[in-house]
Amino acid sequence: MDRIVSPPKSEFSKLRQPLTTGEMRVFDFFDEHLAPEWEIYLQPHLNGLKPDFVLLNPNVGIAVFEVKDWNLDAVSYSVEKRPNNNGAPKLLGRKDGKTFSMQKDNPIEKVVRYKKELFELYCPRLQKGAGFAVITAGVIFPFASDDRVRALFEESLRYRVPEAFRKYNPLSGGDSLARGSLEDVFPEGTRKQSYKMNATFADDIRNWLVEPDSSATQRRPIELDANQKALVTSRTKSGYRRIKGAAGSGKSLVLAARAAELVSEGRRVLVVTFNITLIHYLMDIAVRWPNKTGNTRKQVVWLNFHSWCRRICEEADCEEEYKALWSNEEDMQKVLSELLPGLVERILNTDPDIEKFDAVLVDEGQDFMPSWWSVLRKICKPDGEMLLVADATQDIYETASSWTDEAMKGAGFAGSWAELPVSYRLPQEALKIASSFAETYLPGKDTALPVREQSALELEPTHLKWVQVTEQNAAAACVYEVLELFSQNTLSNMSISDATFLCGTRKLGFEFVKAMGSKGIKTVHTFDADDKESRRQKVGFYMGDAREKATTLHSFKGWEARILVVYVGGKINRKNLALIYAGLTRLKRSANGSCLTIVSSIPELAVFGKEWASFEDHTQN
Repeated sequence: MDRIVSPPKSEFSKLRQPLTTGEMRVFDFFDEHLAPEWEIYLQPHLNGLKPDFVLLNPNVGIAVFEVKDWNLDAVSYSVEKRPNNNGAPKLLGRKDGKTFSMQKDNPIEKVVRYKKELFELYCPRLQKGAGFAVITAGVIFPFASDDRVRALFEESLRYRVPEAFRKYNPLSGGDSLARGSLEDVFPEGTRKQSYKMNATFADDIRNWLVEPDSSATQRRPIELDANQKALVTSRTKSGYRRIKGAAGSGKSLVLAARAAELVSEGRRVLVVTFNITLIHYLMDIAVRWPNKTGNTRKQVVWLNFHSWCRRICEEADCEEEYKALWSNEEDMQKVLSELLPGLVERILNTDPDIEKFDAVLVDEGQDFMPSWWSVLRKICKPDGEMLLVADATQDIYETASSWTDEAMKGAGFAGSWAELPVSYRLPQEALKIASSFAETYLPGKDTALPVREQSALELEPTHLKWVQVTEQNAAAACVYEVLELFSQNTLSNMSISDATFLCGTRKLGFEFVKAMGSKGIKTVHTFDADDKESRRQKVGFYMGDAREKATTLHSFKGWEARILVVYVGGKINRKNLALIYAGLTRLKRSANGSCLTIVSSIPELAVFGKEWASFEDHTQN
């Protein structure tokens, strides 16, 4: 049988965090000496811990290994007991006459923590009689001798591991690897069967080990159809271009690839969004453009609109004027929509030293006011390029109506929109539901319905579920639905790190995050009650994070995820309906399948939910 390796060996050279020489040596050792039933997971996300290796055999057990490429002669290492043996022995280093603590890098402490979390969180059923014996936690030093490593960490092992259980906590060096001694490196690896382990326990842990779809996607180059590619590799005579398309039609792909293409031509590029969180997503797309020759992360300026405005004020030494705008806290919307852009426009009209760009590209243009676009035009060189992409169906800020035909002419555009009609993101069943929602609840001339490619085959398993709840039970229901997807192993190759929760308010979102945290599940989120802290969280929000994701529907617009649980509540109005539509269209198709669960406390939408493959009504419970 073929061994399961995640990520696959063919992808090792493309990993964002490449394997070290020692890690590669250890992988080759395991791959050569372990039975093929042992699955090998490299740098699994594991709820934010990311150990070097986790090994899994449904018939035998689980093993977690930390690999250290340390040269023990580069630093003088020692392990010292604490006074009165009060706490774990401390790893110290000494170099150039200075002694310093290395306890945070103590590999014995790391694997002890890994083992404890595996036992308590990831494999809860192990506590019913199986226990620690199912889990091995080992450390390997590929470039140090066995004797030297064991002597160094003897105090740590004595403190943490009873002598009778040392075989479940092996510590080895390069000698054992060179001898091909599986008995020394991983004694339990020679076992064929264990009555304490079974396939059910293995299923519990796999969802934490499988490489997230977001990580695998990051290694794949962007694939575009002929229409999309033509937009990426060309410009209009005037330099102005506007592109519209339905959700999932590749608008952001085209914009990010165009940024990469321009950088390859030596152009200076500014990419502007409304949502702070969208920046990371676009940056991750741009590096996947196969024809790029520059460094898009460094050579493109990526900013949301209001951050760009602030930067201009700071560069022009107008910080005091900028701060004065915020003195009237009762009218923040006017500051953001009018006063701040107005200040920036005045600066640009009078300060010739402000840097100009060869190209200014704007994503999610329906969120922008025409006056904002007018300000951005002033930062573009006379012979430069301006690109606006938009989908009026996702008009969650009710600004798209400002883009009248007259406003478009005044914005430098001529002729018709370039269009991207085909949706490549959504699975077929999800696409039908999104189209039905838009037709029913968002009718109008600007509604762009997603259309699936004609040649598409229905090969993607799709799990769609609607749950009707009361507002009081919403947070608890959302937590239950996320956990239910994984406890039931709804689809193959499901990673907890791919799970994304969306809702409309920070209050409910924070309730969800706290409830997940009480179950030991870590979440990267944007729900802090403090505006400044929430903004900081948005800046740090990205899909490559090792934890479960949670953010607002507003912040996730433009993104995509394979596993989604979305809460919708509030009143029925066009703004809220557009927000719900944006949530419905965030689902990403996958050969391994996709999951979308809507938890709704809006009674008027229950009739729509009954059209779904799975509908549950908990309002009467």
